Amino acid sequence: MKNKEKTDTMRVLILADVCNPEWPSLPVVGYKFARAISHYVDATVVTQIRNKPNIERAGMGNAKVVYIDTENIAAPIHNLADLLTGGSEKSWTIRTALGYFSYLAFEWEVWQRYKQELQSGHFDIVHRITPMSPTQPSPMAAWSPIPFLLGPLNGGLPWPKAFTTELKREREWLSYARNAYRLMPFYRSTYERSAGILAAFDHTIVDLPASARSKTINYAEVGIDPELFKLPERSSSEQVTVLFAGRLVPYKLPEVVIRAFANSSILQQHKLAIVGDGPERPRLEQLIAEQNLGNCVKLLGQKTQAEVGELMRQAEIFAFPSIRELGAGVVVEAMACGMACVVVDYGGPGALVEPDRGVKVPIGNFDTLVKNFTAELEQLVADRARVARMGIAAHNYAMNHYSWDVKAQQMLQVYQWLASHGSVKPDFELQSNTL
Repeated sequence: MKNKEKTDTMRVLILADVCNPEWPSLPVVGYKFARAISHYVDATVVTQIRNKPNIERAGMGNAKVVYIDTENIAAPIHNLADLLTGGSEKSWTIRTALGYFSYLAFEWEVWQRYKQELQSGHFDIVHRITPMSPTQPSPMAAWSPIPFLLGPLNGGLPWPKAFTTELKREREWLSYARNAYRLMPFYRSTYERSAGILAAFDHTIVDLPASARSKTINYAEVGIDPELFKLPERSSSEQVTVLFAGRLVPYKLPEVVIRAFANSSILQQHKLAIVGDGPERPRLEQLIAEQNLGNCVKLLGQKTQAEVGELMRQAEIFAFPSIRELGAGVVVEAMACGMACVVVDYGGPGALVEPDRGVKVPIGNFDTLVKNFTAELEQLVADRARVARMGIAAHNYAMNHYSWDVKAQQMLQVYQWLASHGSVKPDFELQSNTL
């Protein structure tokens, strides 16, 4: 490789196959992360052509955006995934497994397009930010002649044994064979040849190859946009609003919060707002009707991020009983809006919440969750001062650690570590998570 002239600005080739400002969850996280990074480095973001219309409407900060067309492979695989899953929001393990083939095609096209520039030293770092699953390998880790950064990754969280019913309803039968991904081509070289690895929370790090952990940084993929999620001035209404926000799917267990209200005359004096949509909605509508909760429990349906932020500023308590949440970006968003969060002590939420900024409920079984959520919510609605204190602490924590600008500045430190061989690996002091 030819020697390149040193410049003050890092030149980064960002791989973001999934990157879309209008699609919820991983696509919008990938988009906002890449956009934030572009304000601190000379970034070229390479993404799949399906994202082009929405990115061109929204822009990508200071980044140059290049679109790769692999629809001849990606579209049939997407259609096959819809066929196997019934087009539902369930069976994410199946979708991830099938995505292996279309992602390899994406990286091959990127390599063909950029190998000469990589070999000539045009870039300082190659950074794959999506996909974020540790089961998806990157052959680019071995192909690239310059440091390759993998992540943030998030995965490897075991399904709680007490919730096999929800596992079946999620149609996650392929999860029993999840570890087969370690036998797939490019898996070993991905972790051996990556110069650095970003992994979210302990549940992801312990699932990585032992040889990779010395170059791994605990770095969560979740982030917040302070323009959408910020601290309001709340009025002192007699009624407290409890909010749930998320896809209405079995493992997020919105039913737990509804049953908490059904079991409590105290909670029924307050309000529960449920934001989101999904296959569980008919069951929830039936439960609300059967329990005569129509006056205090409302299903608000799918909302935009801006609308979710506004609803969070109107509520005081965020109740999130999801039992297999890898990252829980919605919890960070609730924190940023000054909400006291009640979460299950497992996965991402358990790592994000501490006693000064929320309540962690032991995972237990379904009935135990209902009982504990009922008790904790009753205590919170009766103590508005405690809720306010938690909300302020949560807001400060979220802004100090998870605003996209903070995360982009941290990423610049990571790039500098990789480019200057032998420097000290960054440590961002993320809260550890006990499984």
